[in-house]
Amino acid sequence: MDTDTKQRIEETVRRILQESNMDEVTESKIRKQASEELGLNLSQPQFKTFVKQVVGAFLQEKQQEIEEQQHQQEENDEGEVEEGQGESKGREYDNEGNLIICKLSEKRRVSIQDFRGKTLISIREYYNKGGQELPSNKGISLTEEQWSIFKNNLPAIEKAIKKMESR
Repeated sequence: MDTDTKQRIEETVRRILQESNMDEVTESKIRKQASEELGLNLSQPQFKTFVKQVVGAFLQEKQQEIEEQQHQQEENDEGEVEEGQGESKGREYDNEGNLIICKLSEKRRVSIQDFRGKTLISIREYYNKGGQELPSNKGISLTEEQWSIFKNNLPAIEKAIKKMESR
């Protein structure tokens, strides 16, 4: 494969990846779309391997960007605590004083709570009663150890999801 062809394939694949919803796209879909755009059969082994490398490099770069952003956010968060108040600027807390990390949907959220001296990561569904958002019994609370195990296994979970999607 000549250098010009490699460059055209890489540019096309990267552009498609940039424009794609990463939750829905698969390597096969990227390869097929790039094949149509370039007028090449990228299913041939040498092209398929190259496309796989380009996709892998792209995903690795995106992961590094995310990690850098998270690291930067963590550093920013550490500097946001107001002295003497014990509360952070810009942070949102629920009615029970638990820190809301993010809202997954209108009814679901991830929060950090202290329960009997243990820090728990809670992924829970909430309901509205009398104008107050209250936690339901639908959800899960993980200890720091359980969260660590879960977090370390995210790549395997993502891989299994992609494998199921490609069926």
